[in-house]
Amino acid sequence: MNTIDLTPLYRSSIGFDRLGALLDTALRAEQASAGYPPYNIEVVGDNRYGITLAVAGFDRDELDIQVEKGVLTVRGKKSEDGKEERKYLYQGIATRAFERKFNLADHVEVTGAELTNGLLTISLVKEIPEAMKPRTIAINQSGNVLEHQAGKDKAA
Repeated sequence: MNTIDLTPLYRSSIGFDRLGALLDTALRAEQASAGYPPYNIEVVGDNRYGITLAVAGFDRDELDIQVEKGVLTVRGKKSEDGKEERKYLYQGIATRAFERKFNLADHVEVTGAELTNGLLTISLVKEIPEAMKPRTIAINQSGNVLEHQAGKDKAA
């Protein structure tokens, strides 16, 4: 498996040092999951997203959704209780256990989930805190800020 060298990007960006590990993890996970269950990720509005997974044959109590350390994990496992023995001539609807992981960006929160007609839809929203929103920085008129700060340190 090849790794991606992001060194040129690090020259002009700060705080993206975990991007390489994130890409490597995503590539490994995609190979391991073999595409089951299929899913969509969509933008449904400003800072609003939706993930829809096709989970035909699963009930609500057989699905588990968790968020931990910026990773959304969706698991499905058929319950063994009351499982009747069936004889299939052909079984095209997969009901095997699965685990799907989605890496969430900073400040993306899960707001809800809904299971309708075999589709599990997870709603997400990106809420940027006030402290993270753009702000204007005043420019001092009286010289270099570093020299000004150094003068305060000496006086103290």
